[in-house]
Amino acid sequence: MNVDDQTFSYQFGNNTRRKIAGAENTIEPRVSNSIFLPAREVLSLQNLILQTWEVDGAFGFDETHHDLAQALSQRGSTDQFADAREKLENLIGGYFELDDQSGRWVFRNGKQRFTIGTTAENVKKIGILDILLNNSYLDTNSIIFLDEPEAALHPTTISRLLEMIAILSTQGIQFFLATHSSGVCKKLHLLCQTLSMSIPIIANEGDTWAQYDLLDGIPINSITDESISSLRRRGRSGALMIPTGGEDREKPMSSRNR
Repeated sequence: MNVDDQTFSYQFGNNTRRKIAGAENTIEPRVSNSIFLPAREVLSLQNLILQTWEVDGAFGFDETHHDLAQALSQRGSTDQFADAREKLENLIGGYFELDDQSGRWVFRNGKQRFTIGTTAENVKKIGILDILLNNSYLDTNSIIFLDEPEAALHPTTISRLLEMIAILSTQGIQFFLATHSSGVCKKLHLLCQTLSMSIPIIANEGDTWAQYDLLDGIPINSITDESISSLRRRGRSGALMIPTGGEDREKPMSSRNR
């Protein structure tokens, strides 16, 4: 792969198990940070991840978890994303702060403080993004890889989170999302229409992958197929009536052809 006349390449064979040999990378590292946010929150596991990697040298957490644990350890403060942070904190009803005595995160809601163990997973998951926006780890050229943003979140919460992600993307942060949720796809499509923004996607179609733009509609794939099938099953049970026939299977579900 060539990027700006610089090369990144690697090779491996059928017997490769642990280490890839023959890697070549002449691409200069990016100045701005990038981070992977897993489906499961790691805020409550931060100290354990750092201990496992940096002290014990033991296997247990992959490198992306260690990268995130280190990113959360960064100390700093910025008001660059103040508007987005205010909306995130309103969404979860507070914010996280580090307790100096215990070295652990606590959730603050007004004058109340809650230990990390008694804080809901969805709050911790969104809180991680809030912390990284506040501690200067992220800037307007950062890239965030977000795996299954819908995991452990109420449908209303994920809808509002996606709105926050759209706002952050207009400030320059680039997001890569992986999802199994038709609801996420539909919300992103609506954001495309509302904000007149393009969201390219790669969707699985059997044994192949295809590229689309959610601005043009939601592509038909196994996720949307299951969503349509579920609606039909509900229709047969008398809970909801929807059209039958084949045109909804043959055309993308966009605002122009639904």
